[in-house]
Amino acid sequence: MSAPAAGGDAVIVRDVAKSFGETHALRGVSLAVAPGELFGFIGPDGAGKTTLFRILTTLMLPDAGSARVLGFDVERDLWAIRARVGYMPGRFSLYPDLTVEENLRFFAAVFGTTIAEGRAVIEPIWRQIAPFASRRADALSGGMKQKLALCCALVHRPDILFLDEPTTGVDAVSRREFWEILAELRAGGLTTLVSTPYMDEASQCDRVALIHEGRILAIAPPDALGAGFGQALVAVRGADRFALLKLLREHSDTLAVYPFGAELHLTSRRPAAERDAAARDVAAWLAARGHPDAVVAPIEPGIEDTFMARMSGAAGEAAA
Repeated sequence: MSAPAAGGDAVIVRDVAKSFGETHALRGVSLAVAPGELFGFIGPDGAGKTTLFRILTTLMLPDAGSARVLGFDVERDLWAIRARVGYMPGRFSLYPDLTVEENLRFFAAVFGTTIAEGRAVIEPIWRQIAPFASRRADALSGGMKQKLALCCALVHRPDILFLDEPTTGVDAVSRREFWEILAELRAGGLTTLVSTPYMDEASQCDRVALIHEGRILAIAPPDALGAGFGQALVAVRGADRFALLKLLREHSDTLAVYPFGAELHLTSRRPAAERDAAARDVAAWLAARGHPDAVVAPIEPGIEDTFMARMSGAAGEAAA
């Protein structure tokens, strides 16, 4: 693989916008990705992740702004970019009637190479799917289909890899195995951009961008996303969660409250330094209204809390 120009970012996006009729898919997106970085885009369906990836892989033109991949402009230098990029779209896009090996051989030939020449890059993944080499692609499990698609995206030894929601629809074990593979690729120096709707996968990335309705809400290392969360955050557990949710929305200190699994997470108007006092106040308030057994505890904000706060503006510009 040839490396990006020394000292330059692998990806640079400046004020990129894209609309489809009245739908604004991207609204002035700007970011940079360093060489060798595993960079994640975290956001729900419709956030703009796929549109951005299609622009960066030269499959779509932006309406405004500019983007460069490996130093090449996505509009002027599309053929230079395509030869150096590996792209795995969100939907399984291989040939279902071809076998595993036939698919891999075909994609290698498209880029003028062979499976043997790309073996060093795909070997960790190929070892897992080699026993199914003669099986048709449409007969594979969801996890195996994703691994085959990743092999096909890597067989030509790209300089940068784009993975659009690669773990959507696969089981938990396959999701974990897939991220273990990405960790190996990162250790080998491959720049990787990956999108996902799963907040828990953010911890696997060097940095993540929270994206919603075409806008970047925050960019930071996963463990730093909650650092700028300015308000007190408390978790509430109780027998009647729906009744608690309605009550907590009436509390004068409540900025926002959302279900998180078995808990409710309440963002208070109090500053973060007063989270203990906020928890005591909420517990007393619930007890006075017939919920003395509700368990209320101060907590540190996680990625989902940060995302919800930035999306709604509830935490007063939380997570800078």
